[in-house]
Amino acid sequence: MNFFRLVTVLGLAGLLLAGCGKREAPRTASGELIIRIGSVAPLTGPQAHLGKDNDNGARLAIDEINARGVTLGGKRVHFEIMSEDDQADPRNARIVAQKLVDARVVAVLGHLNSGTSIPASKIYHDHGIVQITPSATAVAYTEQGYKTAFRVMTNDRQQGKVLGEFTVKRLGKRVAIIDDRTAYGQGLADEVVKAIESSGGTVVAREYTNDRSTDFLAILTSIKAKNPDVIFFGGMDAQSGPMARQMQQLGIKARFLGGDGTQSTEFLKLAGPAADGVTASSPGLPLVKMPGGSEFERKFTARYGRIQNYSPYAYDAAHVLVAAMIKADSADPAKFLPVLRTIALTGATGRIAFDERGDVRGGVITLYRARNGKWEVLETVTSAAPGTRK
Repeated sequence: MNFFRLVTVLGLAGLLLAGCGKREAPRTASGELIIRIGSVAPLTGPQAHLGKDNDNGARLAIDEINARGVTLGGKRVHFEIMSEDDQADPRNARIVAQKLVDARVVAVLGHLNSGTSIPASKIYHDHGIVQITPSATAVAYTEQGYKTAFRVMTNDRQQGKVLGEFTVKRLGKRVAIIDDRTAYGQGLADEVVKAIESSGGTVVAREYTNDRSTDFLAILTSIKAKNPDVIFFGGMDAQSGPMARQMQQLGIKARFLGGDGTQSTEFLKLAGPAADGVTASSPGLPLVKMPGGSEFERKFTARYGRIQNYSPYAYDAAHVLVAAMIKADSADPAKFLPVLRTIALTGATGRIAFDERGDVRGGVITLYRARNGKWEVLETVTSAAPGTRK
């Protein structure tokens, strides 16, 4: 190899080595270091109303934090939300998760659904990225052993127990179960079944659909023949709304019951008059009873309009995440993750502190009944002692 070829090769090698070094962190025009945080939810499709609600809650919090100003490690920082649409699809969730890893986010607020949060959580864990879901309630999410996974909403073991015991005590003992085969819908239905049977009730039918169908006439006709007192659906409002209408169409007299996927304004719209009398649960206090609920509602509605369901939890997830960074004086997940595991604060939704699995400690479940196009509070139950009113 002659001298000029040697110089060329060495020069190229030097450039390659330089390119492999640590990239300089991006900065705003005013010189603040940009810290990227992912926000993932279905932003298109039948669950987009919930996904945008989550995303807006996170954005409201981050905008407040940036306006206040944050310094980490002696440097001014600016938090930037990277919103991604997983379309409530587990395959898309994995793609989006890898995209956020490649974008070097330090944390992710999401995903909305359990069926997307669970597969994405492995990718975040493998890359040391903190994940806080505002709304995924499936028990399995925090039972995988990933120290990077957290949630700020009570899980379905607690919600299912409250629902099942309430059903037998207040609605009827003969219960038909339908679920959408997702991690959320099936998982919640399984917990409801356990609670019904342990409370002296009987499951007279167990039927399944998928999370895209809106025609339930065949399933409901089969269930009608079993003469249940109650029909429980584990799934989201895009399906429970049409299901309630079709129950009315078939003349089914059984009470209709759902979880937090049903307890939404969208369900009321989709079900129409068939919504009257429907009972549904949701983890947490009613908005008006949340410590910061009224203030959150004022700020959120002024900017984004009506609150759908989970946005207060997305707002709190963002605040608790940044609080851990501030306490650790670092946006490095390896440094703020241990702080997040021990942090305790009062957010808009209530007290937030995590147990060893990453579940929020304590928690309550509120039961609602639809009447005249609105959800009315029936009772709020401590998840540790179902049947105790607050």
